[in-house]
Amino acid sequence: MIRAPFLFRPALHYVPMKITRRVFSFFLFLAPLVFSVAGGSADQPAANRKYLVFVGTYTTKTESKGIYGYEFDADTGKLMPKGIAAETPDPSWVAVHPSGKFLYAANEAGKTSTVSAFAVDAKSGKLTLLNQIPSLGEDPCYLSFDKTGKYVLVANYSSGTIAVFPILADGRLGEHTAMVKDQGGTGPNKERQEGPHAHWIGTSSDNRFALVADLGLDEVLIYRFDANKGMLSRNDPPLMTVPLLLAISWRGVKVNPGAGPRHFAFHPNGKFGYVLNEMDATVIAFSYQRNNGALSFLQTIATLPKGFSGRNDAAEIAVHPSGKFVYTSNRGHDSIAIFAIDPAKGTLTFVAHVPTAGKVPRNFAIDPSGKYLLAENQFSNNIVVFRINPATGGLTPTGQVVEVPSPVDLTFLPME
Repeated sequence: MIRAPFLFRPALHYVPMKITRRVFSFFLFLAPLVFSVAGGSADQPAANRKYLVFVGTYTTKTESKGIYGYEFDADTGKLMPKGIAAETPDPSWVAVHPSGKFLYAANEAGKTSTVSAFAVDAKSGKLTLLNQIPSLGEDPCYLSFDKTGKYVLVANYSSGTIAVFPILADGRLGEHTAMVKDQGGTGPNKERQEGPHAHWIGTSSDNRFALVADLGLDEVLIYRFDANKGMLSRNDPPLMTVPLLLAISWRGVKVNPGAGPRHFAFHPNGKFGYVLNEMDATVIAFSYQRNNGALSFLQTIATLPKGFSGRNDAAEIAVHPSGKFVYTSNRGHDSIAIFAIDPAKGTLTFVAHVPTAGKVPRNFAIDPSGKYLLAENQFSNNIVVFRINPATGGLTPTGQVVEVPSPVDLTFLPME
């Protein structure tokens, strides 16, 4: 199968010892305002800190043994290996629970695919298996949490099924609360679009809807999500027509034939969303209607340079924490495409292509500080660290290249 702010620190100036009380009082009055404005700015990511990093890999026909741990310093950009965090087969997607206490992995193994729950030892970076249950489909390739943190949502690629599992108090996964098989026609690519292939699932910011990017159906499906019961249902009544797209229904939006929706990323403001299409290497920008979960078309833009004629599969998409940029990865062109976001319209403008210094960047991740992008080159067996220019979105290699067998997903956990 080819299948997810630094704090403003004002400079401390020398102050004469014989400062007047009036000036000193004024400074004390002004300082909290400065810090308040800086800390609340929408384009300032989280404070610098250190993180545990967990990397999911493919173990079949590779030298990998499972999930690998690292320590990442957001001040220096250094990524330091901590060894194997857990031995587990083909953890193609890993996600840390918002509490930081647990990690969940999609074990991609055809008809015997599972989802694994682990307890996290924050000091050692080691993972302890809590339980492992069937994924209710074939080849799970994406996991996410609903906004309450009570449920894990799973996209099973080969079977085209999605499932919801409750997270028990001790971190184990309970009996599923929902399982749905995506329904629809087939795409023009008979080899890859013979049926539904759920590739991404996530909930809206208000937790009322679950969106699914289905590569096989050329659709972004929209379901209503009941956070009290963990259930999925049809998004009725029918949604409004979306201009320039081929179809619209309770299901969601249908993209151009053969596009192959792979991943979806919301803008931090919740007003816009971006769909990465794997097969035609495009990004579609949408406005998002919170009242009914509808997506309204804004723009389609290519992730490849004009004239590129080689094989390429677009892989990952992410919106920078500042909300200013969108990044996507190209497997074949082996690059990161950078786009600037119009803050009012949500549309994209191409900025640059940056080589990932390796082959097949299946995944990349932006660290929570927003200062670095870590690109995982699956076929080069390495992770390459890039520094992000906060003004332009540009990427510059830091020189950090860390070897890891067949890396395909990466997630961060703040260290205390």
